[in-house]
Amino acid sequence: MDFLNNEFIATIVYAVLALLLMFVGYKFFDMITPYNFAEEVKEKNPAVGAVIAGIFIAVAIIIKAAIV
Repeated sequence: MDFLNNEFIATIVYAVLALLLMFVGYKFFDMITPYNFAEEVKEKNPAVGAVIAGIFIAVAIIIKAAIV
């Protein structure tokens, strides 16, 4: 992975990878829970919004730890 020596390209690659993994983590958690997050957000359920924010923060912390 010689192209990752360029800091700009490495940052872009890691950002795209992080977004992809966040999406996968959200979809996985949505699959294993008994309710649909998209419908709950449409109904303006603030608790579901907090859960989704927590998922994104947790996945971001894991990705940061894996990259560094």
